[in-house]
Amino acid sequence: MQDCHRTGINQRRGRSKNGSGSTVLQPRKTNHLITSRLLVINRSLFIRFYLTSVSTRLQDAFAMTNEKSFQVALYSRVSTKCGRQDVENQLQQLRDYCAKKGWVIVTEFVDRASGKRSDREQFLAMFEAASRHEFDCLMFWSLDRFSREGVLKTLEYLQRLTAYGIAWRSFTEMYLDSLGPFRDGVLAILACIARQERIRISERTLAGLARARKAGHVGGRPKVVVNRDKVLHRRRQGVSLSQIADEFGISKGSVFNIVKAASA
Repeated sequence: MQDCHRTGINQRRGRSKNGSGSTVLQPRKTNHLITSRLLVINRSLFIRFYLTSVSTRLQDAFAMTNEKSFQVALYSRVSTKCGRQDVENQLQQLRDYCAKKGWVIVTEFVDRASGKRSDREQFLAMFEAASRHEFDCLMFWSLDRFSREGVLKTLEYLQRLTAYGIAWRSFTEMYLDSLGPFRDGVLAILACIARQERIRISERTLAGLARARKAGHVGGRPKVVVNRDKVLHRRRQGVSLSQIADEFGISKGSVFNIVKAASA
């Protein structure tokens, strides 16, 4: 009875005795199940990784194919016209970069003016061309070459290009790229900085007005003292409202109100 009882226990534990009486370990069924499940999981992970890798390569290839058909405009700027600064260094690097990408350069916009000015001739011409979609992507050497009017205005310029359907990319700041994966994040950061800049401008304006009021200065245009009798006299002489307004340095509407009040 004891031998039979031990044999049953050994069988349940995966053990048995051979003819010589020694114990032999038998493989458990649970080990097979665990091994088979691990194989299934590994195969699933491998297939998922493979499909993801293939999908990524296809997306990259598709993106490269689309980018190679890009028509690109270059924008470069230096601050002075005296010749001590040259745009050729910027342009040459931009041209080489586009050549490596296989992009076609359709035009180049070059300004020799301060980046703090919004009336730069070629800068305005660039936006005109962008509105007509004469190119697909605008390349500039760095953001400060594009604009130095502050984060708020610069963000508005980039958003304007995006609204026209024009991509943009900085050569030296690769994260400033509307074609790249960080586009939304970068724009969100710029928008946050621009919002803070807008708040600071508003605070400075309010502080300046408060200081002016404290000093006794009144905002707005200075009041113009007009002799109503002379205005009415000129009107009776048949002079037009516009001529009277120019003569007395007031608006045409003010002259009209004076005449209307006198006839009421």
